[in-house]
Amino acid sequence: MAGGFRVLHLVRPFLGFLPEVQSADRRIPFREKLIYTVISLFIFLVCSQLPLYGIHSTTGADPFYWLRAILASNRGTVMELGITPIVTSGMVMQLLVGSKIIEVDNSVREDRALLNGAQKLLGILIAIGEAVAYVLSGMYGSVSQLGTGNAILIILQLFFAGIIVICLDELLQKGYGLGSGISLFIATNICWLMVNLCHTVRISSGRRLAPQPSTADVVLNLKGLSLDCSIC
Repeated sequence: MAGGFRVLHLVRPFLGFLPEVQSADRRIPFREKLIYTVISLFIFLVCSQLPLYGIHSTTGADPFYWLRAILASNRGTVMELGITPIVTSGMVMQLLVGSKIIEVDNSVREDRALLNGAQKLLGILIAIGEAVAYVLSGMYGSVSQLGTGNAILIILQLFFAGIIVICLDELLQKGYGLGSGISLFIATNICWLMVNLCHTVRISSGRRLAPQPSTADVVLNLKGLSLDCSIC
């Protein structure tokens, strides 16, 4: 047990610097939960449609095309990483705890806090690593074309988007929302893809090019898009 606790104690100095959502100290009414959930999903949708600033190009084959639906990611936007930092960090921590490499006593409050902090810290590190890998791999153009300033800016955008997703997921899990953040993000992303497909089919039937609708279009023309989807 002592060895396991020493591993968890390595996270303790970082707890004060990690973003944290306080657990609800009262019972949250259903209406308030619904509002928190809608706001969280709206922020997620905005990030999914907000293009990355400074990228050179996103043309060419997408190596993660078939995974983007379940990873809740959107190519060329600040939500490029999607939920991968959360899912990956959670799987790694479960593997470490299940294999007894890290021993955790769930009846001890401090152990639970340290485990959650370790998972959050790992998720942030994964977000940084993925952002750097995306830029260095030339996914947005070569680094020489982007320039050092744009490359750093893209990494920062992806990094802060990863933190936003982690905080939104924690907000929904700590009693402020309805259901799991990961499940809601995946469902929202799939529903948005269906809206895009429905809108594309309707415009294609008129033999025009199908523009990609933005989140603002959905908010401002919600009634019109609903009619479009009903036609499909």
